[in-house]
Amino acid sequence: MPFEHAKKGTLTSSHWGTYRVHADNGSITALEGFERDEDPSPIGQGIVDVLDGPMRIKMPMIRRGWLENGPGNAGGARGADEFVEVSWPRAIKLVVEELNRVRDRYGNQAIYGGSYGWSSAGRFHHAQSQLKRFLNSVGGYTYSLNTYSYAAAEVTLPHVLGDFYSMVNGATSWDVIKEHTSLFVAFGGAPAKNGQVTNGGVGRHVQKQGMLDAASNGVKVVNVSPLRSDVLDEMNADWVALYPGSDVALLLGIAHTLHTENLADTEFLSTYTVGYERFQQYFMGETDGVVKDCSWAAIKTGIPASRIRDLARDMARQRTMISVSWSLTRQDNGEQPYWAAIAVASMLGQLGLPGGGIGFGYSAMNAIGANYQGIPGASLPQGKNPIKSFIPVARVTDLLLHPGKRFEYNGVVGTYPEIRLVYWAGGNPFHHHQDLVRMRRAWQKPETIIVHEWCWNAQAKHADIVLPAATFLERNDIASSSRDPFLVYMQKAAEPVGQSLTDYEIFSALAEELGAREAFTEGRDEEQWLQVIYDETRQKAGGSGIDLPTFEAFKAKGWFENSMPKEPQVLMKAFRENPAANPLGTPSGKIEIFSETVAGFGYEECPGFPFWSEPKEWLGQESPEYPLHLISNQPKNKLHSQLDHGSYSRKSKINGREPVVIHPVDAKARNIVDGSLVRLFNGRGACLCSAVVSDEVRPRVLQLSTGAWFDPPQPGDSAISCRHGNPNVLTRDQGTSRLAQGPSALSCLVEIELFEGEASAMPMGAFSPPAIRSEPVPGS
Repeated sequence: MPFEHAKKGTLTSSHWGTYRVHADNGSITALEGFERDEDPSPIGQGIVDVLDGPMRIKMPMIRRGWLENGPGNAGGARGADEFVEVSWPRAIKLVVEELNRVRDRYGNQAIYGGSYGWSSAGRFHHAQSQLKRFLNSVGGYTYSLNTYSYAAAEVTLPHVLGDFYSMVNGATSWDVIKEHTSLFVAFGGAPAKNGQVTNGGVGRHVQKQGMLDAASNGVKVVNVSPLRSDVLDEMNADWVALYPGSDVALLLGIAHTLHTENLADTEFLSTYTVGYERFQQYFMGETDGVVKDCSWAAIKTGIPASRIRDLARDMARQRTMISVSWSLTRQDNGEQPYWAAIAVASMLGQLGLPGGGIGFGYSAMNAIGANYQGIPGASLPQGKNPIKSFIPVARVTDLLLHPGKRFEYNGVVGTYPEIRLVYWAGGNPFHHHQDLVRMRRAWQKPETIIVHEWCWNAQAKHADIVLPAATFLERNDIASSSRDPFLVYMQKAAEPVGQSLTDYEIFSALAEELGAREAFTEGRDEEQWLQVIYDETRQKAGGSGIDLPTFEAFKAKGWFENSMPKEPQVLMKAFRENPAANPLGTPSGKIEIFSETVAGFGYEECPGFPFWSEPKEWLGQESPEYPLHLISNQPKNKLHSQLDHGSYSRKSKINGREPVVIHPVDAKARNIVDGSLVRLFNGRGACLCSAVVSDEVRPRVLQLSTGAWFDPPQPGDSAISCRHGNPNVLTRDQGTSRLAQGPSALSCLVEIELFEGEASAMPMGAFSPPAIRSEPVPGS
């Protein structure tokens, strides 16, 4: 129910929304949606009951084996050992000594700086920026490139369209789709649950309403996905329930139909693209003897040839928007779905027209397709990293297991350095990485792992030194995103619990002892940095015609909303209107359906044009060892794994475990009913879940969202890898291809069965802290 006097509550912001914070006697009691937000996300409520709960880390913690034996291979103790509370001076001394030891003996390339940046929406207290700035101030570190969200697209789109971020952020707005689109074809769906979040912050949620308005105005929606739930029920979508991982085959069948039935726009292809002939030769079978027609595509996708043919004709005869979800990049050859969709959109010839063309990730975030004019914000400078060694972001386990091994990535050859120390702040690799059983083995190899964390998640439990970090509610900051029209002053709502410090305070103390305080802090405290960041933001905004108030006026009001853009956004409009004056950033300045650059890399699996290569694990195989395909999509009740231990996430679990959705036919064959305790397994691992029987998934497909905190059993039990339901004990830890080396989690086959043991034999420990010794070890 609405709170009285809500506008008087402290204002804060996060990746899942902006809220008014309500407190009683210094304790936070509730987060209420910002008054400017008509559709606030309930995710934020999850922090209220855990902010000062039993999982909160309130003191610096050192793993007992590391404290007693010193740095070295943990030999399996990480994740099983107890911890010892120490004072901040002792913790700072230990971290400084270890950083100096590794830098002096092995060089800064032996430090891996891991962060995924999702710990705060603030421009200053952004864990990734804080970590990188600190490590750069003391000599640098081995770093990672790209993201788990869409690594394959980050690498591919610059080769095909000349840029990635402008193409994603520049998506045609829902306002335009509502008025001009006749057919919206969503490859991978457009799940509204994902639209609750935007990195950097959300001032107003508009994604869901934009989708509903388009559908109510007559836009026909086709949901090309193994999951019916990937499109809102209210949109009345036609469901094309293809085999997971077969989108490229479907697009090739569509391309073949467009070409052979003279439905392709040859004038657009000749004016705005290069290399179409090479693609045409491929789908016509001239290069490999295999014609990729609808009959061929039907075998690969499980969709009747007539349905594919009809879809191609429908797309050609009306204004069509092709949407490709970010999830399509997270599979074997994840570079290819985007490339193939761009090629088909080019054949339709509607790119740059209102309501036509392509969009990358509608509803992947709140901002994609929103009619916003973003504010060009400033960030904390990260400094310059003198270390040149890097890895593709999803290759961290390979980095730890195979030092000295060569890898190929986007036309270059790199070598994995030997990592002695991992320093992680922001993000949780035990959530977003694949094959956690393998990663857990690799995680024992570094000599020291240091993390900043506020709660006892799996990453904290698998560290050697845990430094307690303040949350976004316990510090001042400025929320700003180029994908959102709001600036929000995040006012500190509570004192940090226990002896928690902000990342900035922790790094400042370390920098002091390392002789780098001036380089790291530039003599500024939190308030002074916020003033600097705001002043730079105000200057940048002024250059774009945005008049921001003074910093004091901004703080007093708490928020600023930018005006609406003068014209609704249409992706690639300027390029279409004048390609000579507005060339793309490709070598040709045009859409490169065939890329000479990529072809020159010599990757057999990625020959330089949209290409079908059968996934290593998919339902089209004959008699696969594991007969069901696992979709591990984003959760609806949390962001990644954040706040999984909070009440909002936990109320969606069944008997305390994560739900897995199974089709009635598959459930009946295995004597599974609603609520059954089930075991999912393959050759990589196994996890326990609770079954939900539903026809929301196609037959032979299981759906288990990511985000359940990794909960390995006690040592010696090999039948279960996670007692809680983390799908990444099952997913494949292999790169999408040598082009991008992105994660391929969605190419994953499994089996499911009733769990034969008693639930009590597998008690969960995900939401229990490790054993902690309160008495200090001698000398601490």
